[in-house]
Amino acid sequence: MAGIDFNALRARTMGSGNDEEAVTVNTRALIDKVLARYSGEWTVLRELIQNGVDADAKKITIRFETSPSSSVPVPTSTDTSSLLKHVLRHHTLYRLVVTNDGNPFGASDWSRLKRIAEGNPDETKIGAFGVGFYSVFADCEEPFVSSGTEAMAFYWKKNSLFTRRLKVPDGQGSRDTSFVLDYRSKTAPVPPLLGLSQFLATSLTFVGLESLELWLDQWNLLTLTKKLAPSVNVALPRDIEPRTEDGLLAVRSIERESAQIHAKWLNVVGWKPTSVSVSATSDSGFSSGEVGGGVSSAPSLRSFFSKLAGGVSVANSAVERAARFEGETQKAIAEDIAGISIATVSLRITTANIESSVSASYAREIERATKKPPPKTTKLAILTSSREEGTLSDCVSAQNRVDIFSTMLPSKSGKVFIGFPTHQTTGLLAHISAHSVIPTVERESIDLNARWVSTWNIEMLRIAGIVCRVAWSGEMNEIRETMQKAGQASGRGVVRKEDVDNMMAHAVHVCKQFTFQESTPSNQVSQLVEGSFWMCTKHAIIEVFSTRGVLSSHEVRIATEDLSGFVDGIPVIPETLIKEARGFVNRIKDLGLVNEITVADVKKELEAKALDGRQLEEFLKWVAKKAKNGDIDSATIRSLLNVAIASVAQHESPSGQTQLLLLGGIKYFVNPARISPDLPIPPDAIPFIYTKSIPIPELRTLGWEELTIVPWLEFLVETSGKGGLVSDRDITASPKFAGQVLSIVSKQWDQINQPSRAKVVSLLERRNVIPTKQGMMKPAEAYFPSVKLFPDLPIVADLNSVRDNFLLALGVRKTVELGVVFERLMSDSKAQREVEGNPGARWSHVDLICYLASVRDDIPAADIKRLRDTPVFGAEGADQSASRKRYKISDLFAPVESLRRLELPVLQWNGMFRPSSKEGKFLSFLGLKSFPSIPELVQTISGAASKGNTALADQALAYWIRMHHENGYGVFDSTSIGTPFLPLQGEKLVKLATPAECFTNDRATLLGFEILRRDLHQHAFIFGVKPDPPMLECVNRLIMKPPTTERGARDIFGYFATRLGEIGPQNIDKLGAARIVPIPSGVIQSNGYIKEKQSVRHISPQNCFLGDSSTYGRIFDFVDFGSEANSFLLKVGSKHEPTKSEIAYMLVREPARLLSVFQSAEKYLGLLRSLADSFDSLKKDKQLYREMKRAPFLLASKEIPARSSKIIGKDRKANESFGDDFDDEDDMGGVKEWRLASAHEIIIVDDFSSFNLFREELLTAPQEEALETWYIELGASLLSSLVQEEPKIGSFVDDPVESRKLLKLVFERSRLFLHNIESRFVRHNVRWLEKNLSIQTVRSISLRRTLKGHTVSHLERRTACVTQDAKRGWTLWIIASGYDMFQVSQGLVNLLILRPQFNLSLTLMSLLSTDLYTLRSRGYNVDRILRAKAEEQRIAELNRQREIEEQRKQIQEQEEHWKKEVERQSRSPRGRQEQVHMPGAFGPETPEHDATQPSIRQGEIGQETRKPKGMFSSFTKKLGLGSDDARQSTRYLQSFLGGNMEPNSLQKDLPPPPYSPSGTTPQQPPEPVTSPHQLHQNLLSAIQASRSYNSSELFSPPQTNNVKETGTYCDAHPSQDLTIMGESAQSIKIFLSNSLQEKSSFLKAHSSGFNMFGALLQELSPVFALTIGCLHMYYDPTGGTIAFNSNGSIFCNYRFFMQLHKLGIQQESQPGGKRADALVYWFVVICHELAHNLVSTHGSDHSFYTEQFVMAYFTKMMEKVSRLSNAYQNPLPATPSLI
Repeated sequence: MAGIDFNALRARTMGSGNDEEAVTVNTRALIDKVLARYSGEWTVLRELIQNGVDADAKKITIRFETSPSSSVPVPTSTDTSSLLKHVLRHHTLYRLVVTNDGNPFGASDWSRLKRIAEGNPDETKIGAFGVGFYSVFADCEEPFVSSGTEAMAFYWKKNSLFTRRLKVPDGQGSRDTSFVLDYRSKTAPVPPLLGLSQFLATSLTFVGLESLELWLDQWNLLTLTKKLAPSVNVALPRDIEPRTEDGLLAVRSIERESAQIHAKWLNVVGWKPTSVSVSATSDSGFSSGEVGGGVSSAPSLRSFFSKLAGGVSVANSAVERAARFEGETQKAIAEDIAGISIATVSLRITTANIESSVSASYAREIERATKKPPPKTTKLAILTSSREEGTLSDCVSAQNRVDIFSTMLPSKSGKVFIGFPTHQTTGLLAHISAHSVIPTVERESIDLNARWVSTWNIEMLRIAGIVCRVAWSGEMNEIRETMQKAGQASGRGVVRKEDVDNMMAHAVHVCKQFTFQESTPSNQVSQLVEGSFWMCTKHAIIEVFSTRGVLSSHEVRIATEDLSGFVDGIPVIPETLIKEARGFVNRIKDLGLVNEITVADVKKELEAKALDGRQLEEFLKWVAKKAKNGDIDSATIRSLLNVAIASVAQHESPSGQTQLLLLGGIKYFVNPARISPDLPIPPDAIPFIYTKSIPIPELRTLGWEELTIVPWLEFLVETSGKGGLVSDRDITASPKFAGQVLSIVSKQWDQINQPSRAKVVSLLERRNVIPTKQGMMKPAEAYFPSVKLFPDLPIVADLNSVRDNFLLALGVRKTVELGVVFERLMSDSKAQREVEGNPGARWSHVDLICYLASVRDDIPAADIKRLRDTPVFGAEGADQSASRKRYKISDLFAPVESLRRLELPVLQWNGMFRPSSKEGKFLSFLGLKSFPSIPELVQTISGAASKGNTALADQALAYWIRMHHENGYGVFDSTSIGTPFLPLQGEKLVKLATPAECFTNDRATLLGFEILRRDLHQHAFIFGVKPDPPMLECVNRLIMKPPTTERGARDIFGYFATRLGEIGPQNIDKLGAARIVPIPSGVIQSNGYIKEKQSVRHISPQNCFLGDSSTYGRIFDFVDFGSEANSFLLKVGSKHEPTKSEIAYMLVREPARLLSVFQSAEKYLGLLRSLADSFDSLKKDKQLYREMKRAPFLLASKEIPARSSKIIGKDRKANESFGDDFDDEDDMGGVKEWRLASAHEIIIVDDFSSFNLFREELLTAPQEEALETWYIELGASLLSSLVQEEPKIGSFVDDPVESRKLLKLVFERSRLFLHNIESRFVRHNVRWLEKNLSIQTVRSISLRRTLKGHTVSHLERRTACVTQDAKRGWTLWIIASGYDMFQVSQGLVNLLILRPQFNLSLTLMSLLSTDLYTLRSRGYNVDRILRAKAEEQRIAELNRQREIEEQRKQIQEQEEHWKKEVERQSRSPRGRQEQVHMPGAFGPETPEHDATQPSIRQGEIGQETRKPKGMFSSFTKKLGLGSDDARQSTRYLQSFLGGNMEPNSLQKDLPPPPYSPSGTTPQQPPEPVTSPHQLHQNLLSAIQASRSYNSSELFSPPQTNNVKETGTYCDAHPSQDLTIMGESAQSIKIFLSNSLQEKSSFLKAHSSGFNMFGALLQELSPVFALTIGCLHMYYDPTGGTIAFNSNGSIFCNYRFFMQLHKLGIQQESQPGGKRADALVYWFVVICHELAHNLVSTHGSDHSFYTEQFVMAYFTKMMEKVSRLSNAYQNPLPATPSLI
């Protein structure tokens, strides 16, 4: 085989002439194998619902049709419950029909439907593999599809699948798409209804469906309805990086919306039958355990648990409780199986709009794998639930015992939705929906294995982590805002414990929600989402809930112990949160986002406040315990004590004042066993009351010492006699207090060391501290009681507890001083010896020492001092004559051999000298030296060296080394020796040095220093020789002689690097500024090597940088002397990169060079951005700031237009036209040229519309907020200040209603607009606006913009603008034909904001255009406005009721007058006539109102009719309706009196009642006239019967009532089928006919017309004292109904207003004409409809009341029309200034 050429063999095969054969496919086998991958639950329904979703369907209906059982008869009872139970138990499935109202199938859809594996090529749709539809073959053999005007049937021929299509004849098709699946198996049971319902509820979560219905035969088992609130844009936190790790996807925007899903179902959904007649398994794909008619699973479950538990009672009890609950549930359902249950769940969905950025090659690979390219934009949503939502769901479940939404909320684990839920969990309590995620073929898992597909899916999961992080931030912000509002409401500025407790449950819920667990089946999903969740931020921080509210994690700590006793201001994670959300807290702790409380935190808290006594004690306990356990070191302890301050009661103070304890100054603590706590203590000792509970060893760990006798006595002595203490606490004044103190010292005297004893003696010996019989005496003046030589001696008193040895040490004498005796002896010794007859005998100093040693204990110190200071001692080898030299004892050395060899003066002693003898000890006590001192040895060595006595010098050095420790030479500072005595290396004794002049580190020779002789290096510390010279000297030498080569610099700098710790701040500054760094310069060849070295220059370390930099390498000097030398340069000021200030100076002074170095405008801009961020610190450098304002270093751009169609130069000034007629496509062809310029040459684009007009003339700053702010501070001009605007205002239009309404709206919404804007950006506030702004309506507005300094201008029409002039002030002009709210917002923003921006105009426009309730749902605080509106409505209602009450009073007055008149007439015979009731008057005979009252009908258009006669004819003439222009309107009103009478009917010849047909008056007695007050009362009752229509829909069937007045007249009630679609600006409800196809589009197109019609109705409502809510507008495109009355609710047809009045009102040249006609027209219409509140049918009664309404309110109507007609037209105003 190795020798076969397969390429050649393949070519021969392809070139052969044999017949070719197509590859055949066994379709049935292929589908069966595909179905093997589609084994999931509800696969068929999932695919068919997804088909509807892809077709943009809003509603899907699922209908199961069943076949009755052949063995079990239908129950005889017709009860719904019985029938349902029978169907579930015994019926089998016959057919499944799934219908959606989405877009009908197109040609490509029909074609793709019959092709396997040809998926939907639309990248925005979920379908990818083209095999989903074929899942229907799992249960159906031959499916059928009907969509629009076509249908397709599938059928088999053996193993091949075929289709047939049919074009449905016109009128027989349906716009809906239906899938009809006849079940293959005849024994398929009804599916499990509860599981199916839960699946359908979950399926509605993320898709665009609004409604889902489930039917079983004729029963509607389940209806699901979803409503979405308007989405709210969520700002992406600045700290979050929106782009994924691989850069394929990026989040561009995030929205948050709330959804509400309402479920209505029959209780049978949760019912489980106890028996079933169908087989346990069938081909339907439902197992017996899932079938609604299957056997209950409770027994098997109980038996299973019992076997598993093996008799464990706990498990059995749990199973029994579950079974008992299930039994109770089934019993409750069975009692009302046909009952209806409802439930509602609210969801919170966060949606991210994602933008992809993939390479072309990657896109091709994805398209190859999925048959569609990767989407350019896509969306990803996460669903979370608040704690309240979870509680609501629990309540619904407990109430109904059936939880339809159990799988919808992520209460246990979230799932990944790819259109519908998959088997893949998310690992957190949130669902993730991403229809762009590519699943496996069966659509149950995410494909993380395929090479290209997995990359895409991984990036999508990373996006999910980012969105989760944004959702987390949103939840934390919500908690923060809630707590802030609570604090503001209660007047508190800080967060308190009750605030934290109130939000604890919410915080715990959120933390649990975002605690990641392992996802299944792939744990990689949760790992990717969690990784992105934690890593998507630019800084390692996260918002967390703490005891101080929501803070960044770096501000929050975890408390490992209770520190609340002395620090309560450190924000920590609450203990409840740690316990209940332990997983999340552990995670942020493991990631290092939150740390435990540190000493630094405690220190910061201590710095902020003073401790009280209790807190001080708690603090000392804590710090002592920490110190004892070794948790903190001594430096930390000292730092804590240094900042701790306590305000405590001052002890021993005469006035009992408080004092500040500075713990940093405390040195001592009190041991009550040694010093009584009741006695005064020094201020640097802590009072015992605060340390009594702390053991002494722990107090020592604080660095404090036990208060000993010496410092205590120092304090008592220093304060004595100075008033610091009370008199009875003065040691020199109070014998009792002195006795207490001396007693305490005496008890401890034996434990006190010698230095302390000496200190005690020195403190007390010169002060009167000894109580004697003669008073307080110094110790030397007092005597023991045993001294009785003289009776007048001061004997100590009251010191019985004081020991004698202590008193002796103080100087209290046991004997009389020997000074007198000693002096006498010394002065008279010669005479005494002569008297004794021995004149020649003399005492030597040896005899004297022997004598004095015998009485040593009694010799006073003064005598000892005299003996030491007197030169009476002789030395060995000296002259022995009487005149020989005498020495002080301190000048001589002990007579021993080792000292004699050093040639030192030794004491002359007769016989052997024993240092341990009594005499030797006494001599030593007097000062006889036993060894030479350091200076004496130095003098010996120096003298020997000068004489060349090398042996003596070496012997002295050897003695020094040998006796160093024994003689204690270490305590002497050898470095202070100024005499040279140390031999140097290589110098022998020729040259000596002091310890400060030589060193042991050989590298010191680099700087020219001397080195100690090498054999003495190991003993250098003995002689005080240091390893290295002083740093200051080294620095000076380096500066004086810096290195000139790289090697020299490496060595010297390396030597300094070994001593970095010795370089102080002064040396750092000195070295940093010194020119010590060599920089070689030379000619560099192309290969990078230096060709010829020319010279070396030196620069300071502060001006050079280490390493190499591709960005700044050619701008600054970079050096590299190795890591060791570089560390020295870093220490003295070198940096790896230049500072912002350095870069700024370079940029200002050499901008052109830097731009050429960068060779990229974007890189240069990046440098500018970094400087802009640091500008606050840079501008502190005044010189730099001045240069920045002058230098042309800023980058700006200028648009260079394309040559093809741009109007440039002076030619453009002629291009003055109305509107924005410039071609944007031409602008896209231009070129942006970047230039360097100074700030005053650059323009800031703050008016984008002006920028589009004049962009060719402008040199503009980059449109980035940070750079624009910086440019402005440096002197750049705003474009708005350079554009001169000249408005031209048309003639005035009197429209006070609209003007007042808009002005009120502006004031109201401006408060909301300015609420979230910083005050420094606000030009004017709302109060100023209310005082200075007015609104005027005109016919036209035009605006000319001119660029200052140029000849370019532009003229455009406007609908609104704001101007200022001297007379009117600030005026908002709007046009009468309708204004653009965005232009209104532009003018107002320019008036309110200092630097207006485009997005601010959009924000204000949104506030002006959105109703208050929607704004409140978006988070705006509109409650105050709503309360004000409610108050206005209340006042208006009071006024209306007051007016009605006045009318009632008038009616009562009329009634009284009428009664009197009737009584007067009743006296005459003609007056006694029976009174006839007024037709339609309220009484027992008043007819009931129909559901829908008769309506005004339009006459046949184009049909000739007679002009109205009688009262209405004259009335319409008076109102201007008799003109030719109003003739058509009059036709529509002809039916007011006679209903819908035909012109040719008999009734047209009959006179109206009460006249007879013959025209003669019948001879009947006259009927009494109805009283006016009764008539007025009926009219008033009719008005009060009017009401607002409160339903969202209105439907009434057509009706025809025979009117009995004539034999030929029928009163027709047209049918109405309306749905509410919104409200007008006047809060009038708007209804549209359901026959309209595009209701939303129609409402949007006619919004201004509806508002105009609403304003007209609003003017009419006060005429009748009607509330505006009683009037409604509707639109019906067909029929002749002008208006109708439905149970007191009046509906007016907008179609008639639109066709008859709208255009005339808009185009009228004079105010009042056309509008007055419209007011009169609709006035009569409302009168007609109000009459229906009294009489339901059209007839004479109704006509009578219509006339009465017209006459009753005619006066008010004429007043309104007169005011409108007499409105004057203002003259054209002068051209104002425009803002």
